[in-house]
Amino acid sequence: MKFSKILLLLLVFPLMSGSNAHKFYVSITKIEYVKEKNSLQIIAKIFTDDIEDALQQRYDSSLSLDTEKETPTTNEVLQNYLLEKIHIKVNGSAVKLNYLGKEYDTDMLVAYLEVVDLKELKTIEIENKVLLEMFSEQQNIIHLKTPTTRRSLILDNDEPRGKLKFN
Repeated sequence: MKFSKILLLLLVFPLMSGSNAHKFYVSITKIEYVKEKNSLQIIAKIFTDDIEDALQQRYDSSLSLDTEKETPTTNEVLQNYLLEKIHIKVNGSAVKLNYLGKEYDTDMLVAYLEVVDLKELKTIEIENKVLLEMFSEQQNIIHLKTPTTRRSLILDNDEPRGKLKFN
């Protein structure tokens, strides 16, 4: 009986001592090439408190997301930030990202972007520097889906851009 109590303490103590766990810094961006619409449809999910901190530090300390205090300029500031931090080249040429809007899902900000007038997708180069200036541990995960393939990239401070090739 005494042995089982000691064993239990040895197992539980490390779990309890880790209660000040390190925060996880990540964003997930889903990109889908929709051939019928000649477009890239992009959904970026970012923790609301992290993006709010970045926007406050960069633009306006009184800026607020997902609250009744959100102002009409909040959307414009978010748009500017995302369009500054995310860049895409398709088939070697830079493409224009169109910011469509945002919504909130629990503790995540979900931003919608789109690239139009894409006839084909042979290569795509993605640069995603969202929150990299704020958190050295930040990872921006990219999931790309085409009609025939699925690929993923993990971008961070060491490698903020990646390239995928398709046949």
